[in-house]
Amino acid sequence: MNFELSDQQKAVRDTFARFCDERIAPQAAALDEARAFPRALFGELADLGFFGMRYPEEVGGTGMGLTEFCLALSEVARGCMSLAGAVAMQSLMGTKFLHMLGNADIIERLFKPALRGEKIAAICMTEPNAGSDLGSIATRATKVDGGYLLNGQKTWITSAPVADFFTVFARAGAENKLTIFLVERSFKGLIVGREIHKMGVLALPTSEVAFVDCFVPDSHRLSGEEGDGEGHLKKTLAEIRIITGAMGLGVARAALDEAVRYASERKQFGKPINRFQAIQFKLAEMATELEAATHLVYYAAWLHDTNRPHHKQAAMAKLFATETAATICDQAARVLASYGYAMEYPVQRYLRDVRFTLIGGGTSEILKLIIAKEVTA
Repeated sequence: MNFELSDQQKAVRDTFARFCDERIAPQAAALDEARAFPRALFGELADLGFFGMRYPEEVGGTGMGLTEFCLALSEVARGCMSLAGAVAMQSLMGTKFLHMLGNADIIERLFKPALRGEKIAAICMTEPNAGSDLGSIATRATKVDGGYLLNGQKTWITSAPVADFFTVFARAGAENKLTIFLVERSFKGLIVGREIHKMGVLALPTSEVAFVDCFVPDSHRLSGEEGDGEGHLKKTLAEIRIITGAMGLGVARAALDEAVRYASERKQFGKPINRFQAIQFKLAEMATELEAATHLVYYAAWLHDTNRPHHKQAAMAKLFATETAATICDQAARVLASYGYAMEYPVQRYLRDVRFTLIGGGTSEILKLIIAKEVTA
């Protein structure tokens, strides 16, 4: 049993840790206040090869494992959760189905430019009445000559206001089953609607998307067959959950580091508050919980990379890491007391942003049901 990172994994972690410290963290507060999509940093991460880490070299990637990707993503999240959410979407959910199922034209014209940061990707699954319940997706694709007419409403679509193309899940065929389509920004009938104002990840735009008789050519049906969308999605869900756990680790580390720093500087009753047992206990609990979450996330990533069963462990990693991150951010705010509530300190941002990780990839309640089903099978 070996818990040591490889030289390549250490190099990846160190590269993105430096980038976080030098480029992301100094801009995070300004991005949050401006509520502006971080285009410059997005492009710099593309230049570092971030978007291609999970894809093979022949299509412009670097062919690394999920473990390496999580190490990099966690460092990005340590600096800015809005940026982490944007690049996670670009690197996996927004581009994976193009790589898996797209034709040569789609690969050359959209997928490869997306890896270079020249095109921005989004995925459309959630609907007003369909979140965790994929069976309630109502968006419909009706077959017509040369393609499909897409009609329906999507919501909570990450990066939609800035996206160049959308991977869309809709029902098609006689059996009305989920099928995957690719919709480009220029397609008539695509409507990017109102932006959703959120309490956190303010630099990551999220909006509604509608399709009104939106014509999608046959070449842009990503599913090999009508109705195979759910099967392709299930192959990706474990990765989504593991990387969401990794984002939780990043923001939790930022919150713990800030609490440790503040506790060493803040003095009460003539000494730093980190000398008081009440604060020491909080910091010890936060550090221990973060260590446990870290091991669970990277164990799940290792299982994935070594082609071992990991469905249950992915759900556990996402559940434990994100809930732990939310607790650590709350405890960090308590260590800072009044200043944990002040906008001039970053803890308030961590506290707002961490809730993003509790939602994506399945809520904690859904994950508990998944884990329970695995345990009792």
